[in-house]
Amino acid sequence: MAYSEDDLKQLEAFYQQQLLGSTVPFWFPRSYDMEHGGFLFMRDADGTLIDDDKAVWIQGRATWMLSTLYNTVEKKQEWLDGARLGYEFLNKHCFDTDGRMFFHVTRDGKPIRKRRYFFSETFYVIAAAAYARASGNAEAADRARMVFGRCIEYATTPGLLEPKFTGTRPAKGIGVPMIMINTAQQLRENIGDERCDPWISTWMEEIETLFVKDDIRCVMEQVAPDGSIIDHIDGRTLNPGHAIEGAWFILHEAKHRNNDPHLIDLGCRMLDYMWERGWDKEYGGILYFRDVYNKPVQEYWQDMKFWWPHNEVIIATLLAYLMTGQEKYAQWHKMVHDYAYAHFHDKQHGEWFGYLHRDGTIAQTAKGNLYKGPFHLPRQEWYCRRILQEYLSADATQLSAKAGEDVLNIHA
Repeated sequence: MAYSEDDLKQLEAFYQQQLLGSTVPFWFPRSYDMEHGGFLFMRDADGTLIDDDKAVWIQGRATWMLSTLYNTVEKKQEWLDGARLGYEFLNKHCFDTDGRMFFHVTRDGKPIRKRRYFFSETFYVIAAAAYARASGNAEAADRARMVFGRCIEYATTPGLLEPKFTGTRPAKGIGVPMIMINTAQQLRENIGDERCDPWISTWMEEIETLFVKDDIRCVMEQVAPDGSIIDHIDGRTLNPGHAIEGAWFILHEAKHRNNDPHLIDLGCRMLDYMWERGWDKEYGGILYFRDVYNKPVQEYWQDMKFWWPHNEVIIATLLAYLMTGQEKYAQWHKMVHDYAYAHFHDKQHGEWFGYLHRDGTIAQTAKGNLYKGPFHLPRQEWYCRRILQEYLSADATQLSAKAGEDVLNIHA
């Protein structure tokens, strides 16, 4: 199948309506914590607060999202005010004395947990960069660049943040180059940084060289330092939605680099391989974990359907279709879009449920917890709306230019 121009216009209108009419209003302004700053995101289906702890990841992600809406959708003061709440809470409460960030804090910002990986820091970078652009705050821009430098150090210094016993079975995970690509892309887009382009190239090369296995049509989650497969349960475990998120980061970079054909091919290969392994042919939707050799997976939630992989696959399939015109990507996009909005979307209260059983029934009703908040879904709806607008606008420009050429030919 292929999408007509009318189909694409309807998709654009749908994503805009969902973003601004269902998703964003579920979270804001009710989640603004006017007493302690930041956001209260631990919410049940109807928006009822079920816990007042704060996940640092999601404080940063929401600050980015609100700033990005302000920067690209509408100069809405409520969004800028909310972004400031998040940015100030992150600075005041979420950094430890060693410069590292916490993962989990109380409502008033007391530390509960800090983890060895540095994803809190990457989400701080994108939050501060987008907020700097929205607010004109030069300090926020300086802090975004400074913490980005720390992230590069964490990503490139072996053993700096590793647990004590990693030398027993050393491994490299795809998560670090993936998240650093997207962090650099957001930093570059919002405030600019000359380090971004060369580092993005380095991290994309690392993914292609070490994690993409063309011979078995797979993208690994972790490998040995030389790129070989670690034939133990953890080493064999795949996360199709995560790898497909990496695929669209690379397709986005291809688009930024004038539709670089090698990057388009790389992103599409990653998408193809992990769609084949992740799509549930019996019930529909994206399976959470798979084994590279189809052996049993350790995690008991391996066949559940989580919300966020579907957001990433919706983006990747639409972007691949718009960039290549290949009809299979339109078909895949329709399949995952239709499944996700039929099963995850809460038509009564807005937003999405986070967790389904394999057969598509709701596993639990929470809309927000330590891992789920206003990020993957609103980012998907915002980004899909954005690329559709760009595509349709470019197509209209091309049609207009062709019409002009035809007129010139008539008068020649």
